[in-house]
Amino acid sequence: MTAASPIPMSETPSWRRFEIAIIGTARRLNNVFNARVESLDLNLNQASLLAFVVDFGDSTQTALAEMVGLGRAATGTMIDQLETRGLLERQPDPNDRRVWLVAATDAGRQIVERFYEIDSALRAELRRGIGRDDRQQLAETLERLDANIETAIQNSPQRQEREPNA
Repeated sequence: MTAASPIPMSETPSWRRFEIAIIGTARRLNNVFNARVESLDLNLNQASLLAFVVDFGDSTQTALAEMVGLGRAATGTMIDQLETRGLLERQPDPNDRRVWLVAATDAGRQIVERFYEIDSALRAELRRGIGRDDRQQLAETLERLDANIETAIQNSPQRQEREPNA
């Protein structure tokens, strides 16, 4: 049994091209990043979280969840995993004893340096034949799409049912 050939974009209904292309591309992009960082025994979310801590300094779990785009519980699980490996550590916040800050260890900073090398090489591969102007235009389009998605979420009937004063 052979796999079905993908339908050429020219034959795809125009109402499906944009969104489906973005979803499929995002999925494949995530897969290739995960495959590349597997050599670090990390996935892209873990590597990104670790890099955010190195780049932005000690942070709360809530702030890291927002940066990575995951929930606080999922982020907490990742922090636990990275802490067990000795890549992150929790430290008390000197300004608020109820809060813990997440900090990178020396081992974590070393892994992030290796991650940056992998990231740089992969981005060079992925950007081949795509100029800076094209990338900036795509980024602007995706930002507008993201804003429209946020509006759609805010206007969704399910959300309005949960929020009686909406």
